[in-house]
Formats: sequence, structure tokens, C-alpha cells
Amino acid sequence: MAASNDTEAGHSSLPSEIDRLAELVQERLEWKSLVLWRRPVQTLKYGGLEAGHLLLSFIEKLLNLWLVGGLLLLGMFCLLPGPHADFVIFCKHRFGFAVYWLGLGVLSSVGFGTGLHTFLLYLGPHLAAVTLAAYECQTLDFPTPPYPDIKVCPQEPYKRNYPDVWQILAKVRPEALLWGIGTALGELPPYFMTRRARLSGKELDGAEEEKLLDERRRCGKLGMLDHAKLFMERVMRRVGFMGILFCASVPNPLFDLAGITCGHFLVPFWKFFVATLIGKALIKATIQQLFVIASLTESLVDRFVVGLGKLPYLGPPMQRMIRELLQSTKQQMHGTVNSNSLAYLSHLVRAFELCAFIMVTCFVVSSLNCLAQIHCKRQQEKKRKMRNLEMILYADTETSSSEEFSV
Repeated sequence: MAASNDTEAGHSSLPSEIDRLAELVQERLEWKSLVLWRRPVQTLKYGGLEAGHLLLSFIEKLLNLWLVGGLLLLGMFCLLPGPHADFVIFCKHRFGFAVYWLGLGVLSSVGFGTGLHTFLLYLGPHLAAVTLAAYECQTLDFPTPPYPDIKVCPQEPYKRNYPDVWQILAKVRPEALLWGIGTALGELPPYFMTRRARLSGKELDGAEEEKLLDERRRCGKLGMLDHAKLFMERVMRRVGFMGILFCASVPNPLFDLAGITCGHFLVPFWKFFVATLIGKALIKATIQQLFVIASLTESLVDRFVVGLGKLPYLGPPMQRMIRELLQSTKQQMHGTVNSNSLAYLSHLVRAFELCAFIMVTCFVVSSLNCLAQIHCKRQQEKKRKMRNLEMILYADTETSSSEEFSV
């Protein structure tokens, strides 16, 4: 009788009797607390370890004999002189252009919602500058170089043709298309990570996350983000391809949840990627271009400046500053820039650089927090495996001891 009581006490003390939901909540609270402003030392440590792990994995994949051999042959082809030199220079220029805008697109969407807003920093200002220069110069044949870095009018005389919205859209279409393709590529990591976790049975945010949401729904504690997650899940599961296409075609900061949901429910890769590519590269990028181009027509800009001047106190100074800035920008396009316009442009550049620095800092901090949380999840998964192994060993030991006792 005493032996049976001891056995029951041992069973009650095993980790297998711990409430799984409460344990999941505790684990979630632990990795959610890994942010720089709460636990800076631990976050830096875990973020650095995860970054090192990712770097080693990337280097290991690069150490493929076929890949290394192909890169060496390509490098020899580019470096050796010959009749192909002009073609190599042309490809280098185009390759750099493509990689630049693709990379900016990837940075905009990669990182589970912590992406760098490269549309506001790079693509949006580029579209605005091309639009203003097109209306001022009445042409789209900007001299290259300095285009696309600097938009200036061609030397007189040149054929003037007042461009419409569709002509400007065609001018900037390559940059926007590459940027949109990059944003679609940046959505793949959440999909692949969740899909691999589902296939290997090692989910960190799969069924357990659904249990948490169900428990919160029963308790009436669902927040706005939880409602958004449930909405995204319903759209992905019920609508399929058209649901993914719709979510990718509109500005949607929660689209990473679509990749996670599609990976969790094993949506085919081409179904997810083609819908995301069409939505982001063709539909969403075009909508953003049209918005920027249409909002910078001369009539709308004049109305905006006039309306700004009607605001009390700050309106007239801001109206005067914007008019002088527009005037200096137009003078720069015609190559007649005076010292006052240069001063305004330098102030604008400094303000833009400050905004860019703040956004890049936020991106780095968010990425570091994300890496630290991923590392913490991996550690929790290892502890869970060790605990399950201990339970199996304990069960085997208990079974063998009971057999010996019965004998």
C-alpha cells in the first residue's frame, strides 16, 4: 500500500502532469519579454547567438562544391579581358540595379513584421522626384547619368511632351516591379519555417497558439491583434488562393501571419508564392505608384500649398517654406541653383537622413528582439525534448521495477 502511494506521489510530481496551457502561457511570456528595453543583456546575448547560428548555417550552405565552382567560373569570365567586356559591364550595371531594388523590397517585408519601410525611404521619394521632374521638364528623357540618382532636364533644345500618369508609371515600373518582387521574396521565411515545423512535428506557434486563442476567446480576452490573427486564418483557410491574393494586394502589416498560416496548413508553395507575387509586385506596387504620381500633379500640389496657408499660426510659414523648396527643386532640375535653394535642400536632406536613421535604428532593434525571441523558443524546445526524454526513461525504469517486484 505504501509502495502504491509512493508511486502515485511520483506520478503527481512528474512534469507530464503540468497544465500544458499554463506552461505555454509561461513560455510565451518569457520570450515576449526579450526586448532591449526590458532585458537588454539577455536580449543582446540571445540575439547575438541566433545571428551567429544563422550566419554559420548560411556559410555551410555556401560551401557547396557546385556553387563554389560556378561562382569561380563566373568570376573568371567577368575578370578576363576580351570581346565580352562590354557585355559584362552592361550586365554588372543591370545586375546592380536589380539587386539594389530587390534587396530594398526584401528588407521591407522580411523579419516577421519588423521590416524596414523602404518604400517611405527610397521608392516613394524616387517616384515623387520622377513625377515632379516629368511635370517640370515636360519630358521623361532624363540624361543618364546622373539619372536615376539625380533628376534633371535635358539640355535645350529638346522635344517637350507633357507626360500623363501612365507614361510616368511606365518610366518607374522597373524599380517598382523589382521592389515588389523583393517584398514577395521577403514573405517566404515565415512560410518555410512554419511549414518545416509542421512537417517535423516541432511547432512552436502552431497548435499551441490556437489553444491560446481558443482559451482567450472563451474568456472574452481577445485583443485587436488576436482578432486580426483569427480573421487572417479564416481568410487563408476558406478562400485559399484568392484570399492570399487579396491580403497581399492591400497594405497589410499582418501579412506575415498569412505566411505563417499557409505554412501551418501546408498550403502548396507555388499557390502561396504566385498569389503573393501577383498581389505585391503587380497590384499593391501599382496602387502605391498611382497614389504617389496622382497626388503630385501640379494642380493638387498648388491646392495643397494654398490650403496649408489657411492654417492658423503655422500655416503661412510652412506655406512659404514649401514654395521656396519647390522653387529650389525646379531650379536644380534646370541646373540653376542658387545658395538659398542649396540651403533649403541641405536642411531637407538632413531631415530625411534623420528620419532614415531613426527608421533604421528601429529596424535593427526590432530584428535583434526577433532573433532573441527565436533563440529563446529554440531553447524552450530543447528543454521540452529533454523533459519528454526523461519521462520516457522514467516510465521505462518504473515498468522494469514493477516487473521485478511482481516476479
